[in-house]
Amino acid sequence: MTNTTASTDIRPFRVEVDQAELDDLMERLARTRLPQPAPVDDWDYGTPNAYLRDAVEQWRTTYDWRAEEARINAFPHFITEIDGQPIHFIHVRSPHPDATPLILAHTYPGSSVDYLDMIGPLTDPVAYGGRAEDAFDVVVPDAPGYGFSNPVTETGWAMPRVARAYDELMHRLGYSEYGIHGSDNGALVARELGLQNPEGFLGLHVLQLFSFPSGDPSEFERLEPQDYAGLEHMQWFQSVGGYNTMNASRPQTVAVGLSDSPVALLAYSELFNSFGNGTALVPLEQILTEVSVNWFANAAAGMSRSYLENARLEAEPQVNAAPTGVAVFKDDFQTIKVFAERDNSNIVHWSRFEEGGHYAALERPELVVGDIRAFFGSLQG
Repeated sequence: MTNTTASTDIRPFRVEVDQAELDDLMERLARTRLPQPAPVDDWDYGTPNAYLRDAVEQWRTTYDWRAEEARINAFPHFITEIDGQPIHFIHVRSPHPDATPLILAHTYPGSSVDYLDMIGPLTDPVAYGGRAEDAFDVVVPDAPGYGFSNPVTETGWAMPRVARAYDELMHRLGYSEYGIHGSDNGALVARELGLQNPEGFLGLHVLQLFSFPSGDPSEFERLEPQDYAGLEHMQWFQSVGGYNTMNASRPQTVAVGLSDSPVALLAYSELFNSFGNGTALVPLEQILTEVSVNWFANAAAGMSRSYLENARLEAEPQVNAAPTGVAVFKDDFQTIKVFAERDNSNIVHWSRFEEGGHYAALERPELVVGDIRAFFGSLQG
């Protein structure tokens, strides 16, 4: 990966993996030793050997990193330093005047490559059958510790600090106002920006608002039938979300294996395939691109430590009053409106989609694009 010395300047960046690094990856994959399989080799115990065996074979033999590298570099990349931290980002200006500046904030264990398929339709809607007034200038950062925003050399990079860094980035790029879309980790950053509500902040569009029961019985009296299915989904995810506990307690321990073994990193990235209990629509090739980026960037430690930073954050519950839009996908975490409206007082847009899941930007990008347009269009109207 090409970089230069630390500076507050904005500098061009290219993803350029040395052939020696690619050869090393292939050699490690060829020496893969899978664990003893579970008695039933399915997702019940975690990432199954059958999935890993097929994925490793595709990674070694048919997956073309150089083609993916070219696809990534088809967009302009930059790097800058904010609050002592290198921040890598993609920045694409729309050909249409008066485009709305928009941050796209990625998932865990994702990176800026989550959004490659959405950049074109967002920046140049006319070329994709849309309207010029729906155009966005798009900024897609890697959060500190993720992708190419590495290394993280200071503690304290919890959500509030990340949100402030994103605000600084947008002003550094010359934008006086902007909005944000986020999913998963990115949805948390988006809501944090809503809480901070810096000057020029237009609003947030998210795929999840992580609001949970407070214990007040009156909340349950207002639940709709579909909300009970959402509660069941929460309980299911708690039963399989062991990585949350590991990342939030011993991130550096787990990062040893993830940084030394590409197959361990692939297995630990099981959410791309298993979130929604077998309903994921993310193609394996896209999963391999996500994992390859984090492998070549050696990002496992930074990604894992972000959970501990947030777990150590001491903050009182706050209500987000910024304009907020929510898109709930069928096989994703089910945001429950009663709880969400308690924690977010200005939800002005709410959509449900009967196809797609937690990684909707990778699964059904056209639906996410359409909902982003609808939300920010409603703010202008």
